Amino acid sequence: MARGDAPQDSYHLVGISFFILGLGTLLPWNFFITAIPYFQGRLAGANTTTGALDTNHTGLADTFNFNNWVTLLSQLPLLLFTLLNSLLYQCIPEMVRILGSLLVILLLFALTAALVKVDMSPGPFFSITMASVWFINSFCAVLQGSLFGQLGTMPSTYSTLFLSGQGLAGIFAALAMLMSMASGVDAQTSALGYFITPCVGIFVSIVCYLSLPHLEFARYYLAKKPSQAQGQELETKAELLQSDEKNGIPNSPQKVALTLDLDAEKDPELEPEEPQKPEKPSVFIVFQKIWLTALCLVLVFTVTLSVFPAITAMVTSSTSPGKWSRFFNPICCFLLFNIMDWVGRSLTSYFLWGLPSPGCLPQPDEDSRLLPLLVCLRVLFVPLFMLCHVPERSRLPILFPQDAYFITFMLLFAVSNGYLMSLTMCLAPRQVLPHEREVAGTLMTFFLALGLSCGAAFSFLFKALL
Repeated sequence: MARGDAPQDSYHLVGISFFILGLGTLLPWNFFITAIPYFQGRLAGANTTTGALDTNHTGLADTFNFNNWVTLLSQLPLLLFTLLNSLLYQCIPEMVRILGSLLVILLLFALTAALVKVDMSPGPFFSITMASVWFINSFCAVLQGSLFGQLGTMPSTYSTLFLSGQGLAGIFAALAMLMSMASGVDAQTSALGYFITPCVGIFVSIVCYLSLPHLEFARYYLAKKPSQAQGQELETKAELLQSDEKNGIPNSPQKVALTLDLDAEKDPELEPEEPQKPEKPSVFIVFQKIWLTALCLVLVFTVTLSVFPAITAMVTSSTSPGKWSRFFNPICCFLLFNIMDWVGRSLTSYFLWGLPSPGCLPQPDEDSRLLPLLVCLRVLFVPLFMLCHVPERSRLPILFPQDAYFITFMLLFAVSNGYLMSLTMCLAPRQVLPHEREVAGTLMTFFLALGLSCGAAFSFLFKALL
């Protein structure tokens, strides 16, 4: 609920703006990985612009390891800027960080779209694309951290809308790919239309951000930024990792993703003052309490990024060439993963271990070893995907050639990723004392980035084993 003297969000314009901003933060990553066939097509031949969005390139070796590099260079900036967050955010004003990041991302994506029409040999094209991936994701990390800082001043429903937008970014990219492929135009025009789509999305995000100061509801809350949060978006982001205390479970599936409990609507001066503030929590002591949950989070993302999309994007349909084989990977790899990952996050609203849920079945406590067991079992997905129908292989055999195997593996893989990620992010703040939750959230944010980076690095090894 908002404060009694707070203005109303007319026509939900502020909520829509944060939803679109959330969508914009993850559009770059999703549009790059979904277009892997296009990039492999450009890298397969010299001086050509004929890379098609739906090309499988089953007979060509991926000499540039594009899948692996795009994953690694997308996740390393997240890890680095998580470590550098405090220094960076103390030196640069918030508006400069957010608006500047959006403008740079827009320009770099416009460059990517323009390259569709430019004849270029594979080497320079690969170098320019990888540089764009690095800088786009670096600015995306700055953008996301800064927006989390602004969300710390808003009612919790707006952080839910922001995460809803992030969750839809992958589905949006997959649908854009399918529409481009089904448009019936030539490969070059199809690819150009595909890459223009995120440019439009980023431009709309810029318009939404610039409109916030003109909306009374946004001005009211953004003007009340707590002094502790100024220039400390990483710490504010950590505060978002607290779930709803009123009923023991988050209010929405998207909220589970970072288990947000902003309590932005409470005025500090209205809260009773504590007789004595607890001493500053020790990072080492907090880590001792959450190390197992943090390790589970690292392993979840390490497994996921080690095969998605580096290995899964290489899987092709075993059926004869036709419409299904053209649309197999965009649907069964990218669209299916994003939808089922969304479903996995939603499940934590109904079955969340260690938290009382009225009307639900008895649940194990937070010290249960079932969580680490399930996380470790996900390692089995690595060989399962590697033994699917991947034509470009020289070592391992194909044990699961039928499409049904890959679809089944992807369903379980995506659901477990969303559920276990949400579960670990929710449990960690509850394993420490209230005054230690901020530190716990910061640590979990770091381990999340560490898991993503480790997975991207392992993808090179697993691809080499093929």
